[in-house]
Amino acid sequence: MAVTLASRHLSVHFGGHVAVNAATAEFRAGELTAIVGPNGAGKTTYFNLLSGQIRASSGQVLLGGLDITRASAPARADLGLGRAFQLTNLFPRLSVLENVRLAVQSRARAGFNFLARTGVRVDLIQQAHGHLEAAGLSARAQDTAASLPHGDKRKLEVAMLMALQPKVLMLDEPTAGMSADEVPRVLDLIRTLKAQGDRTILLVEHKLDVIRSLADRIIVLHNGTLVADGAPAQVMNSQIVKDAYLGTSPSTQRVAHA
Repeated sequence: MAVTLASRHLSVHFGGHVAVNAATAEFRAGELTAIVGPNGAGKTTYFNLLSGQIRASSGQVLLGGLDITRASAPARADLGLGRAFQLTNLFPRLSVLENVRLAVQSRARAGFNFLARTGVRVDLIQQAHGHLEAAGLSARAQDTAASLPHGDKRKLEVAMLMALQPKVLMLDEPTAGMSADEVPRVLDLIRTLKAQGDRTILLVEHKLDVIRSLADRIIVLHNGTLVADGAPAQVMNSQIVKDAYLGTSPSTQRVAHA
């Protein structure tokens, strides 16, 4: 499988604190990688470095072999790197449909005029409805994003990412704050994207059952340093992970999260 995204000795310092320390990893098309670790491990900071929310102190980020280390977050998005945040990143006063249509229009370079007659680009409206259907949100199409319960907001954010059709899909705790009934739909969406086989998916997650059901590979960070990288069974069964991150009790249900 081709390498889509890579970090090379990627580091960031905040004063005297090294938040991410020389992290080197490669991510491939068709592969879902879970990034785990204890509180303060640097998982979200590493995500922010990859997606351009913060600038690296040293090292490189490569997307499709192109050095994007100094590129802005919007420029990286234009190149095919899509990011969903731990806190939903929506347009609260717009309808659910309009949120997704904005993403579709952005992908199509069709502008952002929501006051234009809908018949001007019926194809874009149809695409937006298709993404809503896939996310199980068709019945909420005309509701404002602000009125959605938390789980539906997360589903809407994933639908918007689907509309952008990124090469790399970065999900920061997509099931955070969801009830047990809400989680399966989002996981099904992620499985659908993974099954297409053409996207690279990175997932920060703390629920072990989610990691086991989705991940092809697990990366473990500790104090900003990458300490384990491999197949889920191999990583979860390693002594360093059991002792330091997952706990040794069979009843352990969560990986501590940053």
